Amino acid sequence: MSPQETIDILKKHQIRLSKRKGQHYLVNPSILHRIIHNAELSTHDAVLDIGAGIGTLTIPLSKEAGKVVAIEQDPRIASILRERLEEKGITNVDVLEGDATRLNLPYFNKVVSNLPYQISSPITFRLLEYDFDLAILMYQLEFAERMVAKPGESKYSRLSVMINLKANVQSLFKVPKGAFLPPPRVSSAVVKLNPKKNVLLDEFLVKITRALFQHKRKKAKKALIDSFHEWAPDKKTAKEVISILDSSLLDERPFQMEPEVIILISNQMKKVMDQKWNKHSKLD
Repeated sequence: MSPQETIDILKKHQIRLSKRKGQHYLVNPSILHRIIHNAELSTHDAVLDIGAGIGTLTIPLSKEAGKVVAIEQDPRIASILRERLEEKGITNVDVLEGDATRLNLPYFNKVVSNLPYQISSPITFRLLEYDFDLAILMYQLEFAERMVAKPGESKYSRLSVMINLKANVQSLFKVPKGAFLPPPRVSSAVVKLNPKKNVLLDEFLVKITRALFQHKRKKAKKALIDSFHEWAPDKKTAKEVISILDSSLLDERPFQMEPEVIILISNQMKKVMDQKWNKHSKLD
């Protein structure tokens, strides 16, 4: 669908897109084709499209997949999408209204979406709670760069660690601002996610990772003490727990740590913490 077609539909229904709500419609046919090509769709696939809008991506997806579930939060725009689907005689698309971070999601085995950027983090981690084959997702470029960053790189962050524990991540290609209507303030990138099976993120691991990356250029020992509020009841307890750990692990700086090292630190800390509150422990 060309930019002019999108403009005409929006004018017809007196819709003004809101940048605040992340309403940036992808109108570059070449980019749309590349996204769909990378999804490797067949009639056996059930595809989730989050932030479907007026169907710029949804309608092409419906021609390749067996079923598409399109989620759109704005009721007026969801109504336009339903109208367009009916006009085109498309029957394999279900339109759900609501917040994708809260809705009960029906079955899907692939996700192909130009995500609303303000929900990038919560919706990605929510999706990774489900069992699916792959996702082709659009993000702000800076967010995508953090997703794929490696230890030691400037963009390596808590997001990098948590995403890579849950999925194999690949940056596919960048998308310029002009590919959207209206153009966003920043460039974008398309990312491929393949979930790792049967990986559960322990809540204590989440806390430790957050604590480490609040001070990612300090040594791990100092970072954990300075962010004790994330994982310990008080600083005294934090220091006591850390004093028992393998000191060689804590000499490294978080921004240089492989995710597996962070898991090892978290597991050791959790074991010590569990012992500390065990009435039979020597630590009491």
